[in-house]
Amino acid sequence: MTRILLLGGTGDALKIARRLGPAHVYSLAGLGKVPDDLKCAVRVGGFGGSAGLARYLASEAIGLVIDATHPYAARISANAVDACRVAKLPCWALRRPAWQLQAGDDWRMVDDWNELIDTLAPFRRPLFTLGREPLAHLDEIAPHQFWTVRVLDSHPDTARSRILAARGPFTLDGERALFALQAFDVVVSKNSGGGATEAKLEVARERGLPVIMLGRPVLPEVDREFASVADLLDALPAQANADSGK
Repeated sequence: MTRILLLGGTGDALKIARRLGPAHVYSLAGLGKVPDDLKCAVRVGGFGGSAGLARYLASEAIGLVIDATHPYAARISANAVDACRVAKLPCWALRRPAWQLQAGDDWRMVDDWNELIDTLAPFRRPLFTLGREPLAHLDEIAPHQFWTVRVLDSHPDTARSRILAARGPFTLDGERALFALQAFDVVVSKNSGGGATEAKLEVARERGLPVIMLGRPVLPEVDREFASVADLLDALPAQANADSGK
């Protein structure tokens, strides 16, 4: 049997993990909710860089690594590729396609936090959907701005920010109600792709709001790359599926 190490933390990764049996390992960084209903083993925490991951692969007799981390988790993806090269193991990756600009969209592309803040300067009520990063900058909010920051876990509000704890998928009606209630004038987003959080872009399009879009990092080449969970699962060796008795 080929023992799989699945690097996860996304909804798509969880779909794969639910198909893995007890011989396999689902690895999480530990930033979100840890699932307790899986048949596979669950590992929480880092490996100590690519060298630590390579040692883990050898000690645990892993035969295949699947990188199903977030498209912006570039360091983890690079460590996975480097470790697999050292261990001489195949590395697969699930890399969902990026969202594409549509008619009526007003995207302002940025490459890093400093460029993002400069682009944000004219606006007053942004919705941040970048994850945890804005939480480190709440004491730097410009006097004319009030930030709404949507993250997975609850954090205290400040005088000029609201921290909205919520997990996708988000519905179109739900996003419409949120945008109307909070009167956002700009959305700040990663180009994560997928359908779970895409509704915010449709509502921004409907309301004529600009989107400050953080560009995707360049990820390393892998042995096999898949655009969907279904394609990846179809490609797994039969003995590596959760239902190995079929």
